[in-house]
Amino acid sequence: MTVAYLTSQYPALSHTFIEREVRAVRAAGTDVATFSVRPCPPEELRSAAMVEDAASTPTLRGSTPSTWAAAHGRLARRNPAVLAASLRRALGSGPRTPRGRTWQLFYLAEAVLLYERLRERGITHVHAHFANVACDVARLVTYLGRTEDGPGSSWRWSFTMHGPTEFEAVDAFDLPAKVRSADGVSCISDFCRSQLMRFVEPEHWDKLDVVRMSVDADRYHPAPVATPPAETSRPLRLLYVGRLVPEKGSPVLLDALSRLTAAGVETRTRIVGSGRLHDSLAADIAQRGLSGVDLSGPIGQDQLPELYRDADVFVLPSFSEGLPVVLMEAMATGIPVVTTQIAAVTEMVHDGVHGRVVPPGRADLLADALADLAADPARRREMGRAGRETILAEFVPDVTGPAMARFLEGVSASRSPRQ
Repeated sequence: MTVAYLTSQYPALSHTFIEREVRAVRAAGTDVATFSVRPCPPEELRSAAMVEDAASTPTLRGSTPSTWAAAHGRLARRNPAVLAASLRRALGSGPRTPRGRTWQLFYLAEAVLLYERLRERGITHVHAHFANVACDVARLVTYLGRTEDGPGSSWRWSFTMHGPTEFEAVDAFDLPAKVRSADGVSCISDFCRSQLMRFVEPEHWDKLDVVRMSVDADRYHPAPVATPPAETSRPLRLLYVGRLVPEKGSPVLLDALSRLTAAGVETRTRIVGSGRLHDSLAADIAQRGLSGVDLSGPIGQDQLPELYRDADVFVLPSFSEGLPVVLMEAMATGIPVVTTQIAAVTEMVHDGVHGRVVPPGRADLLADALADLAADPARRREMGRAGRETILAEFVPDVTGPAMARFLEGVSASRSPRQ
């Protein structure tokens, strides 16, 4: 069985977990052909794996005008009625706004190009990641296939639901209609699955499966065991990795660091990532006099493992998340995590076992949790060991790859729903 994986951009610097999933599914015996709506900008190809994936992944928006014309011409000559029916379908899909319906016409143009490529290769199952443009294109591709080959044909589509952005803009993402149309939905957590259950009828619940994301625990491994230094005599080394956007809560971290400084707890903090809050965070750091905070900017995946190993604690004070891969990376590396009690976080991180979990937006409680860990190096090491054990048991490719392959096989074998 071959499945086409479609994403809005593949590879992507912040979505290396998809690259990892593709390799794990292939290792489990399911062939995966990757496709991308748009190409990855050359400056974002920060690892050898990304360069390799970019070279082997056809893109839709990067195609030449002659390629577009040839694909649409083939379908128009072969079966103009299919093209006409799909045009009507596109105009009736998506958000009920002029702009939303207009965009569906662009997605149809991309769907025709992908449809022709898939027919050439005999691929009839499309799996999309994220409920965005990739899903819009995937469901139109499947409609094209079922319209031309019949509703009993082997055309299927599925997608992986991440959240939380889509849960905050359900109509804009046309989320309920996508769930009803899809033959299967892979949810990254039980929390994610429960949110989709809110929006669709119980008859669609059995198509919602939970398949976890994973981390490469061979790359993200603890530092070599050495004789512990007098750790209480040096600053607590903190690491944050993530986009610098409001939902990640980085200003709360700066507030907590100020409180720690006032309490006499010395820290050294590295903030890795980019985003629109960069300048305001830099100004806040200067205003608070936080000389121990380093805004490092974006860093490639090849450099990240060593950053985790150089930290004592990983901190992520988010307001909104799915199930953060950065928490998996930190736990796999054997360091405790301090994060917030939101979404699916507690399906992986248990307060007092793998680190600390505090209410979101509470800089005071975040500071207290960090101060407790700063004073107890032995407890930090025990939490780090427990975190790695959890990752090895549930969140590695050897576990999640076969689970995803089984999900995809089940979707391919499923009875086609009403169109």
